[in-house]
Amino acid sequence: MRRETQNILLILLGGALLKLALTGTYLRYVKPALQPFLIVTGVIMVLLAVIAIARDMADAKRAEVVEPDEHGHDHHHASRSPWMLLLPVLAVFLISPPALGADTVGRADNRNASQKSSQRSAFAPLPSDQVITMPMSDFVTRTAWDDSGSLNNRKVKLTGFVVRKDDAVYLARLIISCCAADASPVKVRMEGAQFDALAIDQWVEITGQVVPGSASKATSYVPTLTVTDVQLIAAPPDPYES
Repeated sequence: MRRETQNILLILLGGALLKLALTGTYLRYVKPALQPFLIVTGVIMVLLAVIAIARDMADAKRAEVVEPDEHGHDHHHASRSPWMLLLPVLAVFLISPPALGADTVGRADNRNASQKSSQRSAFAPLPSDQVITMPMSDFVTRTAWDDSGSLNNRKVKLTGFVVRKDDAVYLARLIISCCAADASPVKVRMEGAQFDALAIDQWVEITGQVVPGSASKATSYVPTLTVTDVQLIAAPPDPYES
């Protein structure tokens, strides 16, 4: 690969990282805490490319003219294959892939994934609000492992996207530890309302009460929520829980 090609690729790749980090698109791939590292990496890549280009231009001014071959022609057969490396970089600029959604949840189900926890822990007291707003992961964990039944007869508000499997309708959310590659789903089965109009991957905010004892080994620790209210919402800027 020629140095000119290397420098151009370095600028484009660094620019792509900066675009992802500064526009918030990076949240579809990694946790929010990684934004500063993406920005620093992008800036360093662009600076390295600029320095290399400036150095090459200075060297070119001092370089001798390339002697022609016996036919009086110069041979410059630059390979075209390195330019194929531009395709994934251009894809970042031109295409905005969606965040992971219902399809990821379905693949996890096919691998017999379950919402298990390896250990129990003490749970903090719930607020006294009439409706408790909770992260999906906290709600699922508490329904499965809180023996005190602290959620029984309490109204909760959850946010997630719609997943359908057979005749069941679920509210789901993806949890990441570092990036989208390690995403794992948590979900709640929804009952008690009409969900025919809800499209797969539609983001909603639901209010309801958990069915006591529904999160068990038999259900792979997926609780059932009796839904009393459904509100359509736009996808949040950060679609994952951590």
